[in-house]
Amino acid sequence: MSPRIRAPRRLRDRAGVWIGDYAYALAAERRNAQSRPDPVPFETGAGRPVLLVPGVYERWEYLLPVAEALHERGHPCFVVPELQRNSIPIPQAARMAGSVLRERDLTDVVIVAHSKGGLIGKHVLAFDDPDGRVAGVVAIASPFQGSTLSRLPLTRPLREFAPGQGSIAALAAEKAINEHIISIYPYYDTHIPSGSELAGATNIALPLSGHFRVLAEPDVIAEVLRAVAALPSTTDRS
Repeated sequence: MSPRIRAPRRLRDRAGVWIGDYAYALAAERRNAQSRPDPVPFETGAGRPVLLVPGVYERWEYLLPVAEALHERGHPCFVVPELQRNSIPIPQAARMAGSVLRERDLTDVVIVAHSKGGLIGKHVLAFDDPDGRVAGVVAIASPFQGSTLSRLPLTRPLREFAPGQGSIAALAAEKAINEHIISIYPYYDTHIPSGSELAGATNIALPLSGHFRVLAEPDVIAEVLRAVAALPSTTDRS
């Protein structure tokens, strides 16, 4: 059972988390723009393959701290180039991810994803992996129940996270595959007020805060490494 950890109560504390989180995101954006990493070197390794799927308006480089740790452990890491900044609808993004699996002939794959990427990963498990290539999804701060912030006058890609509607509702109905998902999330997420707990999945709540900066937290990276190794192989499924 996930630990019950309270979010910051004071408005000042919450504002501090928001400021720190966006400061991290802006710094990562500048760093990645100055030295755009090449994903090809990450594709080497003899370990279990990983498909990296970022969140909305994110390029794959947002997952760079996680990718570096995985690659150091021998995991070849692949990306979905066509996603760009991941502003397309979840079903379309999932089809792109599924195409990469087939084109690269990847098997026993773990999808490691941030935020919206976790929804894309679940969609792949449910609808876009007819060959059974995906062992499971390791999701970091993913809005499996949607986000109440989607009620604000936001852009169309952000409104896709409306609780109980559209892709959120369709994915919520696919309960059987939750056992193949490991959800890792902070105790206070600036973008997902209701949290990332997913019934039937392995839920790992960590005493952290934020939405973007958790990607560089050592505790998150350590849990991702353990999760990638822990998911049963596709050959073990009955």
